[in-house]
Amino acid sequence: MKPKLLVVELWGMGDLVIATPFLQAASQRFAVTLLAKPYARDLQARFWPEVKVVQFIAPWTAFERKYYLWRWPWREMFRLRRQLSVEAFDYGLSARWDPRDHLLLKLARAKTRLGFQRMGSRIFLSAPIARPEPRMHRYENWRVMGAALGFELPPQHKLALPRHRFEGEILVHTGAGQPVRVWPLERYRNIVKRLRENGFTVRIACDPDQRNWWLEAGEQNVATPQTVRDLIAEIDEAAIFIGNDSGPGHLAAFCGVPTFTIFGPQLPEWFAPLHPASDWLEGKPCPYKPCSDYCQFPVPYCMVNSSEEEVWQRIQKFVDSTITEHSPALFR
Repeated sequence: MKPKLLVVELWGMGDLVIATPFLQAASQRFAVTLLAKPYARDLQARFWPEVKVVQFIAPWTAFERKYYLWRWPWREMFRLRRQLSVEAFDYGLSARWDPRDHLLLKLARAKTRLGFQRMGSRIFLSAPIARPEPRMHRYENWRVMGAALGFELPPQHKLALPRHRFEGEILVHTGAGQPVRVWPLERYRNIVKRLRENGFTVRIACDPDQRNWWLEAGEQNVATPQTVRDLIAEIDEAAIFIGNDSGPGHLAAFCGVPTFTIFGPQLPEWFAPLHPASDWLEGKPCPYKPCSDYCQFPVPYCMVNSSEEEVWQRIQKFVDSTITEHSPALFR
């Protein structure tokens, strides 16, 4: 019988995608339970079907009013504690240096609790682990966790991602989890126009609050995925993905699609999509960067100071290099 492992990853879709190589490898050796937001169900079906998903939207992961304790779902949280504690997990871990995760592991009564200690959270951990060098990609956290459990994950440049067909349309996704990560839509429209003038088929996908903007701008076939499953269906029809620093870009990369990412407040060395053919433009300098999306200025200058011409030159180079590598007749 496999030992039981509880994995806590309560944040964004991109964070779960980055955890995917770990979850796939761990599920071969452990009976893995993942505590995550509900969209983990759709990722489970695609990437790690052997992992059991327990859904939980942690109130402290909200962008605003996260510590309005009177609004917390206390009944659900007590129920969750009972549900996890009866599982008698042999191991529990979080790849974040987050004391809230470490407390959850303690409350779940995992026998061996692994994590990167912070702010006194050592008291909740039975085996604190040395954190990777802070400037390294977040995937390295999962490699360290794998080593602590006795297995090795490949380095980032050797990940075995699915081989995509490298044909079809260019999917431009203009949404993001927070407005500070959204490059101006007008500039996206002009980039799309340039791509089409160069003979490429381009499809727009966006968040629901952007849909009317695109329709009023003249786009007639705008995809607005309502679920991760819907988003995967859009990605599967694409040969290239262009978008902001957001979960859809990470998902596209792990579906085998080369991605180009326009970064803003976060750092590419931490969060670049894992596809080896992916590229990006780093956000402009800011004294508060990385700011975790809580911008100190009226507009996110790290995003808006990336000009249309600068982004176009980088995208043009990225698309041309992708075509050269895979087929000179792609997309046209």
